[in-house]
Amino acid sequence: MSRVTADSITSTLDLASHPEGGAFRQTWAAAETVTLADGRVRPTATLIYFRLLAGESSAWHRVTSDEIWLAHTGVVSLQFGGSDTAPVEGETVLVGVDVAAGQVPQAVVPAGVWQRTVPSTEDALVSCVVSPGFDFDDFELAPEPGIAE
Repeated sequence: MSRVTADSITSTLDLASHPEGGAFRQTWAAAETVTLADGRVRPTATLIYFRLLAGESSAWHRVTSDEIWLAHTGVVSLQFGGSDTAPVEGETVLVGVDVAAGQVPQAVVPAGVWQRTVPSTEDALVSCVVSPGFDFDDFELAPEPGIAE
């Protein structure tokens, strides 16, 4: 049996760097579409793999749709940042499969809520479902502290 490593997961799943940090690949988009109030058309849902290495984090970001995080391996510290114009550190949930240790196998980030991950001590692989489906036009990275827009 071969040893599973971050490199083997990245290559086997054909993951690419994500602008927020980590690596990802979209694996599915629903064939059914929805027209949003502003006229934009999106799949009803999309699904990605998302990998974070030990010590790696993702930047504050938000999307205009609900996002569901689903644990596969490792643990992700997912922090919520409210829905104001800039994120504010809030509740953190541990997305992982060890429920006896207080981890949750799935977590929902409501539409428009800032989110980020904080560094973990282990590699992690999760899936994220976004509904209505994800589009980079609906993605916002928070400005880095000290940088004016």
